[in-house]
Amino acid sequence: MQKPFITDQTYKGEDYSQNRLPQAEYENCIFEGCNFFEGFLDNQNFMECDFIDCNLSNTNLTNCTFKEVRFSYCKMMGLKFENCNTFLMDFSFKECTLNLSSFYGLKLNRQNFDNCRLVDVDFSEAELIGCYFKNCDLKGAIFKRTQLEKADFTSASNYTIDPENNRLAKAKFAKEGIEGLLTKYRIVIE
Repeated sequence: MQKPFITDQTYKGEDYSQNRLPQAEYENCIFEGCNFFEGFLDNQNFMECDFIDCNLSNTNLTNCTFKEVRFSYCKMMGLKFENCNTFLMDFSFKECTLNLSSFYGLKLNRQNFDNCRLVDVDFSEAELIGCYFKNCDLKGAIFKRTQLEKADFTSASNYTIDPENNRLAKAKFAKEGIEGLLTKYRIVIE
C-alpha cells in the first residue's frame, strides 16, 4: 500500500501523543510545538523536514526514516535512533535535550550536535567521524569502540572517553577537556 505524499505543510501545536500522526511521506514540512511524547513515528518518512520546539521523548522510531531533518529546541529523551531506517540517515540537532537516547552502532559521519544536552547517551560502536559536538554536555555519555576520527570536542564538556577503547585519530579537544581522556587512569590534574 502506497503512503500518501505530503509536502510543504506546517503543523503547529498538534498533540500526537494519543492520536498518531497519519502514515505518510512528509517532505519539506514543519512541525512546531508538537507533542509526540510516547507516541508512534514508526514506519514514517521525513525528508527535509524541521522539528521545532517539539517533545519527542520516548517516541517509537522503529523503521522511521530521517533524511536531511533538522531538530531545533526539541526534547528528545529516551529515543532509540538505532531502530530507525538507516538508509541515507541524515539529521542535525540544535539546542536539543537528547538525554538517555541511543545511537548504538549507527554511522553518523559529519553530523552536528549544536548546544545539546547529551547526558547518558549511548554512542557505543557508532561511527562519528567528523562529528561536531559544539557546546554539548556529554556527562555520562558512553563511548565504547566508537570511531571518533576528526570529531570536534573543543567546546564540549563533561565527556569521558577512553583513548584505548575508541578511535580518536585527529579528533580535536580543548586543553581544558583533557581530563575527560585520562579519567580511567585516576590521576590528579591541577
